[in-house]
Amino acid sequence: MAQHNWDKSTLKNKKILVLVETEYIHDEITLYQEAFTNLGASVTFASYLWGDQDHEIVSDVDHPGGTLHTMKVNVCVSTLNPADFDAVLCAANYVAVRLREIPPMHSLGNPEQVREAPSVRFFAEAMKRKNIVKGALCHALWILTPCPELLKDRRVICHTVVLADVLNAGATYVPEPSRIVVDDDLVTGRSADNLEPYFVAIVETMLRKS
Repeated sequence: MAQHNWDKSTLKNKKILVLVETEYIHDEITLYQEAFTNLGASVTFASYLWGDQDHEIVSDVDHPGGTLHTMKVNVCVSTLNPADFDAVLCAANYVAVRLREIPPMHSLGNPEQVREAPSVRFFAEAMKRKNIVKGALCHALWILTPCPELLKDRRVICHTVVLADVLNAGATYVPEPSRIVVDDDLVTGRSADNLEPYFVAIVETMLRKS
């Protein structure tokens, strides 16, 4: 990662929440664990635990046929308040798809419940608070498509797989050559290939909001 004028006090006392699920990207999570901590921040990884004490999730997309990475999550998003965090991120890849599942597991659900998945509600509440920095990398804007009013007119970039849904939600797509777009309190990146500049944009936005 490129050098910046940062040290172990750059994000001192800042709290960061990362939403995760199976099919997360191992390198992304590792970077958050190490780089945010090195800047003095605390990082919490949360998911919806479906009433369990913890939840083991799997990264099976990085290197098919190679190392299978797993991580254990013991913080349920339904117990958290977005106001307790300075930044709320949704991890890349298919994390957001899984986080949108409507409880109870295996239910048929109905159109009135699309906003009711705990992680969707949590991220939506974070979006309503301008003092919280929000981050969505790659496919992660799927966490917001159940609440299109929160994406309407927001300037974003995303993976082309998600683009139709993001446009249908009313967002403004910005094909920024840097592949990173900052719209006030919302930072988006095209894909996990752009992880490092996305991380830098998150940190810079947090410093600007301080």
